[in-house]
Amino acid sequence: MQSASQQLESQDIKVKLLLSGGHEYNIYLKSDAPVLHNLLTTVVARAYKQESTCHGLFQIPMNEGSSLLSFPSEHLVGVVTEPPILVQQIEEVKPKNTDIFPSYYVQIDNFFKPKEYKRLLEYVLKKESAFVPTSTSTNDENYRRSMVLYSFPEFSELILKKIKAMIPDVISKLGLPSFSISQIESQMTSHNDGNYYKIHNDNGSPDTATRELTYVYYFYQEPKPFSGGELLIYDSKISNNLYVKAETFKTVEPRNNSIVFFLSRYMHEVLPVSCPSKAFADSRFTINGWVRR
Repeated sequence: MQSASQQLESQDIKVKLLLSGGHEYNIYLKSDAPVLHNLLTTVVARAYKQESTCHGLFQIPMNEGSSLLSFPSEHLVGVVTEPPILVQQIEEVKPKNTDIFPSYYVQIDNFFKPKEYKRLLEYVLKKESAFVPTSTSTNDENYRRSMVLYSFPEFSELILKKIKAMIPDVISKLGLPSFSISQIESQMTSHNDGNYYKIHNDNGSPDTATRELTYVYYFYQEPKPFSGGELLIYDSKISNNLYVKAETFKTVEPRNNSIVFFLSRYMHEVLPVSCPSKAFADSRFTINGWVRR
């Protein structure tokens, strides 16, 4: 099953938003933008007198990002699209037991400036002895294999500052309601030959329940000394009133100096890494963490 935004090739769509009280706003969105999908499903769900899949506050950049249109989802009356997008294409607003709720992510390239990136790579190579084996809450030795550095104050403050500045734009692109940030966590991870992380989510326990967004920043030496290590983000379905993993997924390539954001509730995994040299310096490095509400 595909949504309207998935069925169309990515293109600019002129969108007229019709809000309660007779207000109208013209915006431009990419046809594959999650927020466009959420706008359409909100309108169609209301037409079928069904509970909308998107609740809360829409926040949509306008005027090339110089202003922001914010409104509650219940104030959305209609959407006019040029070229037209047929509402019949949005099948998932009529829930069935087999319905798939697609996952979305945002990947941003060139996260660090060249000098910052070079300094970070030099830093991590000097910290090899400080990395320790990762573990899971279940202490399952075969569920996760990698090395982690929990404290790196020389860079954690910089990355958290950059992430905090990005959050409004990220949640807008993901079509999420805005939320207040209580904490941003971070750790540095190394995946070397044979390392992986099996399917899991990041907010499935009482201690992690307030994690709203997960982020992963990738960095490594060039030319790329490993293969594999892709991030799979699974779509969801509802079973027994719970979100569970579907069989379909999105594949995220670990592009150097890029950062990825996605919902912490999504099930995801890291595929095994192949690093022939087995040298620490040739690892797939990340700074990863979570944004808590």
